[in-house]
Amino acid sequence: MYKKTPLASAISLALATTSFGMSQQVLAQASEEDEARQVEEIVVTGSRIRRDVFTSSEPMDVVLTERAVVQGFGDIGGLLQSTTVAAGSPQVTAATSTAFVQNGGIGSATLSLRGLGANRTLTLLNGRRAGPAGTRGGVSSFDLNVLPLAAIERVEVLKDGASSIYGSDAVAGVVNIITKKQDGATFDAYTSQTDLNGGEEYRMSATFGKSFSRSNFRVVADYYKHEELAKGDRDYFRCGEQYIFDVDTGARRDVIDPRTGRPHCTDLLWGHVWLYDYQGPGGNVPGSLAQYDYDGDLGQYIPGYAVDPNNPDYLVTPPGWFPVNYDRASSGVANADHPFQDASSLVPQIERMTFYAEGEFELTENISVYSEALLNRRKTTANGYRQYWTYIYNENFFAGSPLSAGWTGAQWLSPTPITNHSGDFVEVDYQRFVVGLRGNLTFTDSWSWDLSYQNSSSDGDYTGDQIFNDSIADNWFNTGSCVGTVTSVRGVPCVDVPWLDPELLRGNVSPEVRDFLFGRETGNTEYKQWTVEGFVTGDLFQLPAGPLSVAVGAHYQFDEINDVPGEITLAGNAWGASSAGITKGDDHTVAYFGEVIVPLVSDVPGIQNLSLTASTRYTDVDSYGDDTTYKVGLNWQIVDSVRFRASQGTSFRSPALFELYLADQTSFAAQRSVDPCINWQQGLDGGTTSQRVANNCAADGIAPDFGGGTVSATIITGGGLGLLEAETSESRTAGIIWTPAFADFSMSVDYFDIEVKDEVDQLGAGQIVNGCYNSDFFPTDPLCSLWERRDFDGGIDNIRDSFINIATQRNRGWDVSAMYRTDVRGGSLTLETQHTYQVQDKKALFEDTVEDNNGELGHPKWVGRLNAIYDIEKWSFFWGASIIGIADNYESFGGTTSTYRGETVRVVLDADDVIYHAFSVTREFPDYGLQAILGVANAFDKSPPQLTTLNLGEVSTEGRSAFYSQYDWLGRRFFLNLSKNFE
Repeated sequence: MYKKTPLASAISLALATTSFGMSQQVLAQASEEDEARQVEEIVVTGSRIRRDVFTSSEPMDVVLTERAVVQGFGDIGGLLQSTTVAAGSPQVTAATSTAFVQNGGIGSATLSLRGLGANRTLTLLNGRRAGPAGTRGGVSSFDLNVLPLAAIERVEVLKDGASSIYGSDAVAGVVNIITKKQDGATFDAYTSQTDLNGGEEYRMSATFGKSFSRSNFRVVADYYKHEELAKGDRDYFRCGEQYIFDVDTGARRDVIDPRTGRPHCTDLLWGHVWLYDYQGPGGNVPGSLAQYDYDGDLGQYIPGYAVDPNNPDYLVTPPGWFPVNYDRASSGVANADHPFQDASSLVPQIERMTFYAEGEFELTENISVYSEALLNRRKTTANGYRQYWTYIYNENFFAGSPLSAGWTGAQWLSPTPITNHSGDFVEVDYQRFVVGLRGNLTFTDSWSWDLSYQNSSSDGDYTGDQIFNDSIADNWFNTGSCVGTVTSVRGVPCVDVPWLDPELLRGNVSPEVRDFLFGRETGNTEYKQWTVEGFVTGDLFQLPAGPLSVAVGAHYQFDEINDVPGEITLAGNAWGASSAGITKGDDHTVAYFGEVIVPLVSDVPGIQNLSLTASTRYTDVDSYGDDTTYKVGLNWQIVDSVRFRASQGTSFRSPALFELYLADQTSFAAQRSVDPCINWQQGLDGGTTSQRVANNCAADGIAPDFGGGTVSATIITGGGLGLLEAETSESRTAGIIWTPAFADFSMSVDYFDIEVKDEVDQLGAGQIVNGCYNSDFFPTDPLCSLWERRDFDGGIDNIRDSFINIATQRNRGWDVSAMYRTDVRGGSLTLETQHTYQVQDKKALFEDTVEDNNGELGHPKWVGRLNAIYDIEKWSFFWGASIIGIADNYESFGGTTSTYRGETVRVVLDADDVIYHAFSVTREFPDYGLQAILGVANAFDKSPPQLTTLNLGEVSTEGRSAFYSQYDWLGRRFFLNLSKNFE
């Protein structure tokens, strides 16, 4: 926050040890070279008190962005998410935001420290809050897309709660992004090319900075593009092999597709007619799916439907239809791998344009005015595919339907076509402006003050393909043509959709039907935040061990959200989606804070220096109420080479605006998408239903062959204004730092323990019902009280999925870091390593339902990094290894075997250690002001671990691979960065 001498700048980059820091010996050398200069005081992340040494009672990492390029990272999001404090838990990336509904919308990238969620990680820009960005109602976190690498010097990551210093959201820690300040002009170009097509990166940036006698400024312009990675671009995402094994021999026991001779690709079933059979015993419908013989060869592999002209209940179909997916042979030919799958986005295309400027002007000898401006536009394009379906009677069943001509028997049908009308386009404009004054009090040199105003706004349009609900639901179980009528919502002339046409089912839609079924809409999300903050800091008086330093200040914050969905969604006319209203609300926060550093003892045996830090904050939030948080820390320099640090504190997070004001939404889901008890015996035999779920379904009185409810389930969601409580947390850290004098070496070991209480969460309709039936506490599990079964058809209904306070989440473990530097053959060799070991990663949905994810996929117990840098003259050589520790889900699953089609098979729910290697070489051309970096990331082309893809409710997969943010999805890629400096 203050103008620094070169030595002060060096100190601000240093930690006792960090994987990207500087050792004490390096600082000592800098001190000798800068002996004539006076070191100015600096402000460390996690404190507002200036000090002349970089020591803190809290653990912290400093991530230098100059290391991003040598490792093959093209943006700040990838770099930060790779740090060990983040890599041990799932992160929101562009890919995960496409595959799942994530806060911030498609294309967003956020940071979650310790796995506690991005909502509980506070992001600062140059020490001040940076407002959220994104689309849809769930906007509450800073989007790492908005700031380019070219503008950033370093990132200071405080790995401890700090609500008493910075306020709400600083539960898991604080990320403080520090921008570059140096003079001169630089043009930078970067490209990363994958071994295979898809996922390429391009970046160009230009910067210019200039200092004058009383002022300075710097501007940055940046363009970035990340090409789409489609699922078909990588063979490990292209085909969802079952990956199951014979228990005795260990041989693969996947279903083989006789049409290819390879394991069957089981992704999304497509183009089938689901059958609801009302025959008695001895019928001719062996399974729930009828499939058309598109290639004319199904008869070579499986039998057709049995024929009995004397039995009117027998299913009779037009020519070319076969039953599939009821045994191994028929499962081998079930269509579940459409070309639409290969063309869908795993990583969307992202394009960003950014302009950043900052400057400072000395008004007087003691007062300066400073300002920052950030403008960013992000465009994200994602391609997708989906199923959709309707319900129709057989031609002669009940009232019958002429639209199902050729289909007779005691059945009704649910034809399920597939379509690639499922794309999204997002455009977000983000802007942030800061203006402030700072200076020294005229009557003393030891006191300074700072007053700032920050205003940020995010304006995002999200455009998506939709299917009109009234074009489908109006005609459920129609007994005749709809021509001559109009739809109930849009009021357009009805078109008879040929639901049982094999071409429609495979995704070939006529223009007339396409116009009737499909539409496109655009919604808009605005999020505004402005803050005013001021504080004063200085030395209050002198104690025997040093000055007692304090900081006091006040903070005011205003947040406002206004999310207006597209007109189709607002009208409740989006098939298979929520009928969402407008999410609109605001909140006001007032806070007062204080901090003190008390030097207790110095220069006595065993205590070179001992100081106590303490801070407190009173926060009053309009939507919730008030609370007080505190933090105390101890910093003990035992001898020159050994320092001990410890802290304990509380944090506080009021619910985010979308958690409070999310408009009541009603959506409808097919019974088969929310009810795990449908045909649970068949699922148990087929390996798609776990034994626990089957047992609980049976205990609930559900018949083994239960066909499911006849009407879709209603899902009710909404905000929790007036019901939600604020989250509170407690955190404890303790660590020791060793920097021996006999070597250029440093090492630190820190223990952390963070527990969040009354955590706010939304579970999801499927998770609520499945969690109930998959619980050891069934039927008393609280999840079982959030839904009900209808009496008339036994179907699931009224699933209540609003935001609620769950009990606790706790994460504890160890951080270990070390660095060693030595001279080797005329050059300098630096070895750095950093590791995080999680001891506990526990989440209790309710008081008596506890799950510990520690060591499971997505939550490995151990993650680490190891870097080696060799500098010699104009060359620098880099090798880095990123380590994801072993993980498995066998304990939560209940074993290593499952049942598929009546056969016990071994399943794979684990991953060995995965190590990704990166190599690069840097060459300086000082005469030309040029730097070139050439390297390779994921050098040995390591693909994500392969897992069993049966629907076991345990692991997340895409294709045949584990789908977690820790693993590399792009494969080997070569990168080149050229940088030109101008005087």
